[in-house]
Formats: sequence, C-alpha cells, structure tokens
Amino acid sequence: MRRRAGRAAVGAALTVAVLAGAATAAVLVGWGPTGGDGRRAAGDSAAASGRSADPAAQVGRQIDALTARLRTLPGDWPGWAALGAAYVEQARVTGDPTSYPRAENAFAQSLRVHPGGNDLALAGQASLAAARHDFPAALRLADAAIAVNEFSAPAQGVRADALVELGRYPEAWQAVQRMVDLRPDVSSLARASYAFELRGEVEPARQTLRRLLVDATSPADAAFAWLHLGELARDTGDLAGADDAYRRGLAADPVSAPLLAGRARVAAARGQTDAALADYRAAVGRSPQPALVIEYGELLESLGRLPEAQEQYTLARATAALFRAQGVDVDVELALFEADHGDPAAALAALTPAQPRRAGVFVDDAHAWALHRLGRDGEALGYARSAVALGTPRALFRYHVGVIEAALGQRDAAVVDLRAALDLDPHFSPLQAPRATALLASLDDPRPTGGDR
Repeated sequence: MRRRAGRAAVGAALTVAVLAGAATAAVLVGWGPTGGDGRRAAGDSAAASGRSADPAAQVGRQIDALTARLRTLPGDWPGWAALGAAYVEQARVTGDPTSYPRAENAFAQSLRVHPGGNDLALAGQASLAAARHDFPAALRLADAAIAVNEFSAPAQGVRADALVELGRYPEAWQAVQRMVDLRPDVSSLARASYAFELRGEVEPARQTLRRLLVDATSPADAAFAWLHLGELARDTGDLAGADDAYRRGLAADPVSAPLLAGRARVAAARGQTDAALADYRAAVGRSPQPALVIEYGELLESLGRLPEAQEQYTLARATAALFRAQGVDVDVELALFEADHGDPAAALAALTPAQPRRAGVFVDDAHAWALHRLGRDGEALGYARSAVALGTPRALFRYHVGVIEAALGQRDAAVVDLRAALDLDPHFSPLQAPRATALLASLDDPRPTGGDR
C-alpha cells in the first residue's frame, strides 16, 4: 500500500480549517478588521464550522459568504486571510488543486491591506506552502507568523508539520507540545497522535485520538478521529478494529474519500473483492488524488486486471501533472509508484533534487526502494534502515528492508524483517504482501500470514 495521506498533512488541513472557521464566525457576528478577542474565539469555533454532512458544500458556503462580505468590506484583512484558508480547505476536501492560486491571491491581498503584524495571512501562507509540499517555505512562513504572534496555535501547527516533513523530529515534537500547550483541541491532538505514531508508540497515539473523539463537537471532527483510529488499526493488522472505525467514521461523513478507501482496504484484505472495488471507485470518484488512484490500480493489478490497472496509473500520472501545474510537489508520493510501475531512475532523480523540500522516514523508504529497483542494494540498505529507525508502524518499510537484505545475501536479517512486516500487517499491500510471503518461503522460513486480528 502506498503512503497514505499523512496525519501531519491532514493536520495542516485542520490548521486551515481553524482559519476558515474564523471566516464563518466573522461573517456571522461581524468581527471588524482589528479582530479584538476574536482571534481566540475563531479557533474555538473551528469545529463548529464543520457541522455540514458535506465538507465540500460547507466550505463552498464559507467562500460565498466571505466573497460577498469582502465586496462590501475590502479592507477586512482577516477576512482575506480567512478566504485564502477556505480555498486551501476547498482543495483538500475536493482533491482539486486549482483553488491554490486563489488562496495565494487572497493571502497576498490580506498582506497588501495590512502588511504589518498580519500573522493570520502569514500562517495561511504557511499552510498553503505545506499543502503544496514546500516544507522549507512552510517553516519559514510559520516562523514569521510566530514572530508576530507567539501564541498563534495554527502557526505552531504548520511549523510542526514542516519540521516532521523535513525529518527534524526532535524539533517537531517540541513544536507539537507547544501547540498542545497553547490550545489542546482537534488540530493539536491530531498532531500529538501522529507524533506518537511516528515514534512507534501506537497505544498513546490511539489514546490521543480517543480523547479527540471525546472532545469532538462536529461530525467532521469525529470522522477525522475515526479515520485515523482505523488507520492505526489497519497498520497493525487489526482488520476488525479498522473496519469498525471506518464504518463509524462514514456514519459521520458518508462521502469521505479517505474513509471509503480505508473500508476498501479492509474489504480487499478479507477477500471481499467486489466491495473493495466499489468503495475504491467511490473514493476515486469523490477525490481522485494520486495516492488513492494508485491504490485502486494496484488492487486491480493484483487481481490480474492489468488493462484496468493501467487506466488508473495513467489517471494517477495525469492528476499528478495537474497538481504540479498548481505548484504542488508530489515527487515523494509518486516515487514508490514510479519505482514499481515506471522509471526507477526518474524516481531516484525526483528524490534527490538540488534543493530538497522533504526528508525523514518516508523519503528514506522511497529512496531505498528506488535504489533497490536500480540494483544498487548496497546504497539502498542505509536508507532502508533509516526508514525503520523511529519504529514507525509501517509493514512496507520492514518489507523493503527485508527485500534489500535478501538481495545482499543477508538471509537471517531478511527473515527477521520480512517476518516483522507480515506480523505487523499481513495484508499491507495487495501486490507486495504476497511477494513478502513468497520471499520468506524461499528463504526456508515459511509462516502463515494470518487473518483478522
């Protein structure tokens, strides 16, 4: 299974939602440009702004309301910042990145109207940079917002996201803690859970998400928590727990593409092929993000339906091109895909630009796999072992290490890592999990792959 949308990335979206929530509240209660105490109230009202059963429709209403307000109050610089945030959120919930230039223009207008002390626009620009996966810029802009307002929880959140995606983990943990201290809400608790998960501390991650559930004040908050509870269960082989979480999440948000894809993964693992394909079709139809499209294609390929799989792979590349045209860096997300289904040399080149925008365990894993696919296993091993160093619960990471070790003749180490991958999640990929089982058997250490746990 490809890297799913990381919780840090979703956390950035929650930061955007805070600013978009400020937009709605400003329209309803008529906050002026100075904001007053509205800055804190805006954050508090973010969850309440997400009560719609259809997030895309809800954010569309926010945009319409803000646009109407700004026609009559063009000097409302917080309103311009909130409009930019709403456009970023629109891109997230629809999977359509063409809203990003509108967001960029709105943030720029906010700064033109009020160039000094405008942490709202700076935090919004930081969230836009994070959404485009330009994490050095996201960090720089978040720091600029914090320099204006050291109590800006949204800016601290984007700062944490950027540090995670740059592989600067100790600093990221500190930034997450700072955000939790400032405002222990959905956004900060989501990031805290992801920090635990990255370190392999699954139970604290789960407990934090359950606390988020208790604190949830909207269907959107509940759906978010259930989604990531499902992902945690899925990543540790608990199909029954994952299925329950995804279904509860879909009860809160029936059209969520990530939740539909999660339910599809569970169905595929259980051999419920028709149900899995139906959910993937619905998810991709709702939000054709490259990662979801690739997952769908790989399931089709695992079923021997290669022409249909190739159609999805073509769609993934076309969608990725659309994202790139709107300034989004999708190279890391596509690197594993290109290494397996396209050009490993191109994947490696994309991972080693002159000015890298990302680092960390997911980049190390992709780097290792691209090198392996090029036959450069000696170079690959260091990257692969770096990818598992934090203890992040990803069976794919351990599988990649095991394959590379086997290629280098390190049989005992390969057996340990392949077994660890299958113990963690025996259904981690419709293509790679069977290959892991076969390789383990070829190393004279067969084991059952298990089922629901």
